[in-house]
Amino acid sequence: MRVAMLSVHSSPLAKLGGKEAGGMNVYVRELARELGCRGIPVDIFTRTQQRSLPTIQPVACGVRVINLHAGPAAPYDKNWILTYLPEFVSRVRCFADGEDIAYDLIHSHYWLSGEAALRLRRSWDTPVLHMFHTLGAMKNSVARSKEETETGRRIAIERRLLHEVDAVVAATPLDRAQMVWHYGAEAERIRVVPCGVDLTRFRPTDQVSARRTLGLPAQEYLLLCVGRMEPLKGMDALIRALALLRAQQQPWAATLKVVLVGGEPEDRPHAWNSEQRRLDALRRELGVAEHVRFVGAQDQDRLPTYFAAADVVAVPSHYESFGMVALEALAAGAAVVASNAGGLALTIEDGRSGLLFPVDDHTALAQHIAHLLEHPDAAVALRTAARARATEFGWGAIARRISGLYTELIATHAAARAARRSTAQVS
Repeated sequence: MRVAMLSVHSSPLAKLGGKEAGGMNVYVRELARELGCRGIPVDIFTRTQQRSLPTIQPVACGVRVINLHAGPAAPYDKNWILTYLPEFVSRVRCFADGEDIAYDLIHSHYWLSGEAALRLRRSWDTPVLHMFHTLGAMKNSVARSKEETETGRRIAIERRLLHEVDAVVAATPLDRAQMVWHYGAEAERIRVVPCGVDLTRFRPTDQVSARRTLGLPAQEYLLLCVGRMEPLKGMDALIRALALLRAQQQPWAATLKVVLVGGEPEDRPHAWNSEQRRLDALRRELGVAEHVRFVGAQDQDRLPTYFAAADVVAVPSHYESFGMVALEALAAGAAVVASNAGGLALTIEDGRSGLLFPVDDHTALAQHIAHLLEHPDAAVALRTAARARATEFGWGAIARRISGLYTELIATHAAARAARRSTAQVS
């Protein structure tokens, strides 16, 4: 079995926290690694944004990232990729022909990759398994401004993919229900397989040493939020919660600080996007600018240290199909406070492995934070249960389920092809 994995708009090797790099990148890279360890070769095709990158980048045993040119070798709006998709698909075909490779299955990620997968299926007669990671219809349902909305073209393509690909992976039962509700998808064609976490990389470690490594003060209470700088991540709720807590003048409030991982650091304001500039203006307006720190996007190997350093990890997103950051924080044994948006409400057991609050409710978020800081025993119990919960999502178990789905789809496709040939011969 050989798999062509498509992640057209964003490389699985991209630095996390950037404009288009987040949980999906981690998913693609880590799933491919685990499949490679199981003897399933995987080529991950992506659009290169740097001319200096080699075409082939080895990732792990049997796993390669294939960097292909499609349009300018530079960052550009993801919606423009549709214009250059024929070029991308052509380059995928040329690569496979040049290497004399035949793929048994295409596993596409995100709607843009799904469109490419359907075109490749017509050439290769290969089954397609697709995972959306986020849904345009759901993002539009929580959008608070025109710039946050997704295009009608994306919605149309997602609807078509749900009816034309061979099977779809949903991260949670809620994710599947949203596909059925918004797009009229057939529930039986959607398989629920959760996202995974690297339990070796993300594990509980000492807070004092973590802060020393990061150069963070030992005597402060630290609230951490990790994600792309975009309104959907709800980081403004955490800044408002901080201001509210400081105004209450509790003994611990004076040392309360927020660390935001993602986007660009404090010393690169010229590179901030509109959301980061908005958050900067908000922290100044609320009088907490010196207590909110942008540290920029971080390599994933460094994230466990940030989780260990934090007293509370906040995940205040308005929408998450699953919530990879929350799962990684759970695995690191962090005290997680998250919105009850989408998959977060299913990944986190409210009151046991984490605490949930209503979307965009900074008052409820502040109350949960205060409770954990004022009741350290409750925080310790939460941290212990968090790690236990995360152990259910190790990549080994997830890869077994995905590879089993691969085998099923390949067999079904082969049987259908044989039936078509038999019918053709009879006629």
